[in-house]
Amino acid sequence: MGELMSQKEVNRAQVLDMLKEDKISQQEASKRMGVSTRQVRRLAKRHQAEGLGGLVSKKRGRTSNRRLDEATRTTAIELIGTHYRDFGPTLANEKLAELHGIQLSIESTRQLMIGAGYWRTKKGGTVCAHPMRERRARFGELIQVDGSPHDWFEGRGDCCTLLVFIDDATGRLTQLRFTPTETTLGYMRVLRDHIRAHGVPVALYSDRHSVFCINAKGADPEAETQFARAARELGIECIAANSPQAKGRVERANQTLQDRLVKEMRLAGINDMDGANAWLPGYIADYNRRFAVVPKDTCDAHLAYPGTPDELVRTLSIQVTRTLSKNLSRQYENQLLQVETTGTGLGLRGAKVTVHEHFDGRKELLWKKRKLTYSVMDKPRRQAPIADSKTVNARVDKAMARRDTGHKPAQNHPWRNMPIGKVANDVRCATL
Repeated sequence: MGELMSQKEVNRAQVLDMLKEDKISQQEASKRMGVSTRQVRRLAKRHQAEGLGGLVSKKRGRTSNRRLDEATRTTAIELIGTHYRDFGPTLANEKLAELHGIQLSIESTRQLMIGAGYWRTKKGGTVCAHPMRERRARFGELIQVDGSPHDWFEGRGDCCTLLVFIDDATGRLTQLRFTPTETTLGYMRVLRDHIRAHGVPVALYSDRHSVFCINAKGADPEAETQFARAARELGIECIAANSPQAKGRVERANQTLQDRLVKEMRLAGINDMDGANAWLPGYIADYNRRFAVVPKDTCDAHLAYPGTPDELVRTLSIQVTRTLSKNLSRQYENQLLQVETTGTGLGLRGAKVTVHEHFDGRKELLWKKRKLTYSVMDKPRRQAPIADSKTVNARVDKAMARRDTGHKPAQNHPWRNMPIGKVANDVRCATL
C-alpha cells in the first residue's frame, strides 16, 4: 500500500499518527495538512477504520469525467493529420471549431498533436534584453510599416513580399498588400489605400530601407527619398528605427502572418498575388477581431485628407524634374518623351517639367501644374538598373529562368533572313 501512496498522503499518515497519540491538537493537524478541522476528523476516522488504504484518493486509477470520448479524439487526430499537420495548436484548434464543429480546448489540441507526433514542445524563451515601449495612446498616432519577403504561396506561385501596415496603439492591421519586391511605388500605393480608408496618420515607423532613408556615405543630410518627400508633403513624420527590435510590433506581426496567413491561403486555394490581394481585406478583418486591443484614448488621431483623389495620387508618385530640349523632348528611364503641342511651343523650350511616375504604371508630365500631352519612344537599354539586397534574388531567379528556356534570336535578326548555306559557311569560318 505504501508504494501506491503519494508523498502528500504519507505526510498525512504521519500527522494522523501524531494526532492519535495526542502529541498535537486537531487545530495543529489542520494547519499541517492544509485542511479544515472537520476534514481532519474525517481522515482520522477513515485512517482508524481502513489503515493506510483509507488515506489513498478514491479517484486514483479512474478515468476523469472530463476526459474526451474516444470517438472525438480519433476524429480530431484524423482531421489534424489530414489538413492541419503543420499547424500550431492554437490555429489547429480554431480550424477544428470553425470548419468541423469540434470544440476542444487549446491544451487538449496541443496534447493530441504531441501524442500523434505533429507537434513538439518548445524550450522556454530567454529573457528579453530589450525594454518594452509603451503603446501610443490613440489609433493613428504611429503606424509601423515593413516588408516581409517570403515564399507566401509555398511553391504554388512566385515568391513575393508582403507590405504590412500595423497601428501601434491597437495592434490593428490597417493595410496588407503583396508586391514582387519592396519598392517606393509599392509603399506609396499602400499608403494611398491607408489614407483613403482611415485618413492621414501622424507618423510612420520603418526600418532604414532605401525606400525610406538615403544610406550612402557622404550623402547630403538634407536629402530625402521620394517616399520621405511624399510623406512630408502630406504632413506625416517618418521615423527610422535603429534595429528590428525597436519596431517589434510589426516584426512580431510578420512572424504571425508567415505562420497563419500562409496556411489560410492554402486552405482558401489562393496561389497568386492578384487573388491574394483581392482576398486580404476579409483576412484583415478576421485578424483584427482576434488580436486587436482597445487603445487608451478612443479618439482617432488620423486627419482627413483635404485634397482630391487625383492630388493624393500625384503626391504619392515618383517625381523627377527634367529640362525640355529645343525640340520639346526629354529622355527619361531609357525612353524619349516628346511633348505634343498645337502651337510653336516656344515657351516650353528649356522649360523645367516634372515627370510623375504612378504606381499603376502611368506617367504624367506637368509644367506649372499644367498637364502636358506627350508621346513615348523607346531607346535601347545600355545599363541594367541597380538592385538592392532585397531585389537581387528576384533578378537572379529571372536570369536562371531565361537560361533554362534558352535564348531565341529576335524575329528581325539578320540570321533569320540569311540563306542556309551562307549561315553554315559563316559558322565554319568562325571555328577555323
